[in-house]
Amino acid sequence: MLPQQPLITGRRHMVVAGHYLATEAGLKILEAGGNAVDAGVAAGIALGVLHSDQVQFSGVAPMLIYIKKLNKVISVAGLGHWPKAANLEFFETRHGGKIPLGIHRTVVPAAPDAWIKVLSKFGTMSFGDVASTAIKYAREGFTVHPTMANFLFRYRENYKLWPSNQAIWHRDGQPLKEGDLLVQTDLSNSIQYMVDEEAAASSKGRQVGLKAARDAFYIGDIAKKIIHFHKENGGLLTAEDLSNYSTPIEEPLSIKYRDINIYSCKPWCQGPVLLQMLRILEGFDLSKLGHNSVDYIHTIAETIKLAFADRETFYGDPDFVDVPIEQLLSSDFASKRRALINPQKAFPAMPAAGQIDGYGFTPFPALANSSASFSAPDTSYTCSIDQEGNVCSITPSDVSFESPVIPGLGFCPSARGSQSFAMEGHASKIAPGKRPRLTPNPAMAFQPNRLIMPFGAPGGDTQPQGMLQVLLNHLVFGMDIQTAIEAPRFSTHSQPNSFEPHDCKPGRLSIENDIDQDIGEELAELGHDVEWLPSRSDAVAGVCAISANLETGLISGGADPRRSGRAMGW
Repeated sequence: MLPQQPLITGRRHMVVAGHYLATEAGLKILEAGGNAVDAGVAAGIALGVLHSDQVQFSGVAPMLIYIKKLNKVISVAGLGHWPKAANLEFFETRHGGKIPLGIHRTVVPAAPDAWIKVLSKFGTMSFGDVASTAIKYAREGFTVHPTMANFLFRYRENYKLWPSNQAIWHRDGQPLKEGDLLVQTDLSNSIQYMVDEEAAASSKGRQVGLKAARDAFYIGDIAKKIIHFHKENGGLLTAEDLSNYSTPIEEPLSIKYRDINIYSCKPWCQGPVLLQMLRILEGFDLSKLGHNSVDYIHTIAETIKLAFADRETFYGDPDFVDVPIEQLLSSDFASKRRALINPQKAFPAMPAAGQIDGYGFTPFPALANSSASFSAPDTSYTCSIDQEGNVCSITPSDVSFESPVIPGLGFCPSARGSQSFAMEGHASKIAPGKRPRLTPNPAMAFQPNRLIMPFGAPGGDTQPQGMLQVLLNHLVFGMDIQTAIEAPRFSTHSQPNSFEPHDCKPGRLSIENDIDQDIGEELAELGHDVEWLPSRSDAVAGVCAISANLETGLISGGADPRRSGRAMGW
């Protein structure tokens, strides 16, 4: 398979993003003297314009950031919680135990607070500086790219549920098509209002200006419009929910794999499954199995199933749920899980979770769905590295076809409530002030003086699966980062989907057709429900990454042709 995109290299700085214009937005900041945090925020805000089908400016933005002068990786949650008025009984009585499309999926918008908080603590530029290119894209418009056109068409009926959404992403009653001009005037005005509030306060200093930009969203006119809309339409969000929100900055989780530290956010997201998968795979000689051989694919797929089974039983907002994360990431626990893999037979469905005394919740009894697999409709990704060695890994998200756009604002407050469970006894059940279990999960690999690699992906439950395969391609099989991304991939679907209605496809193994047909036939003989995907399918996530060789100073950027990503560096 010939490469579809070139390997991009540089020695000063690099930006990769899920849309080429977002990459440009981040690179402009680096060229203007900003650091990796400034550039990451600029690219992330731009994705809320350029991927506004899958990323909302008012959505989520989990991050991992390496600060060179501190020699430390930090985690920024960037995830909002349920309003205080939300509870499980409300969804049981009003919605029959479902989390329906619409305003009742709304959790507190987190991304604006997260962007401004990291600028304040670790950046060098103003909000106006980093948001200027995104405002331009929204105000003047850009042509709809293939990834957006695909999702707008797939969810065309959802957009018709709300006139304010249809007015932005449809034309003459039909979804915008590739090449159409998308202008988002209200969104540009909303972001510009935050910039103007910052400018008015900036004479008192940069920090005061940044706070003013943040307050414009959470206390000022934007907040007032959000709350008014919720009051008028039976929503649950209140002024108190908005004004009191603050994203935590916390220690990330990490393990060592092949003497390299692999970092993830905490189990308010699914990120720790990547670490669990790597722990299990420590016990296999993957290079001996051979890349994308029958034994290799079978071993990886069964490992993913085991990690997802633990996710369903143990993961939830650690502020509400006692997650035994140290045990889950331990070598001893991984050894017990590894022993369950039968090299001659696939798990017919999601296996049982591991046993940890005193811990665990009831997994969701997902209904089987035999329909074709496709990528979950969420998320983009961006990463950046600057000349000083600071690094960002960011997975901004939230779609525009699950809840209404607030008229006059141009965005949907975060509908991430779709990743909670309206079920008593589940680790991620709905509760006031509780965060959903997020799929976006930025990651980073770091070995001092040798390697630093931010990586991530869109794709719902396929995110950590695609990220795992790219990481192994790079670290185990020695592929350069672009080749590692473009190599054929596969994904499993036995687990309950993280999105409402949380269905599953027991035993399903989706394989890109660049993998040999004979391999697929042998995997089917092992019991996998093999589904063939087209070459470079969006159903196996859309991974982007930077790999910086700290010994030679060479920085390599890779972007997935399965989406609209690009890398740019110098």
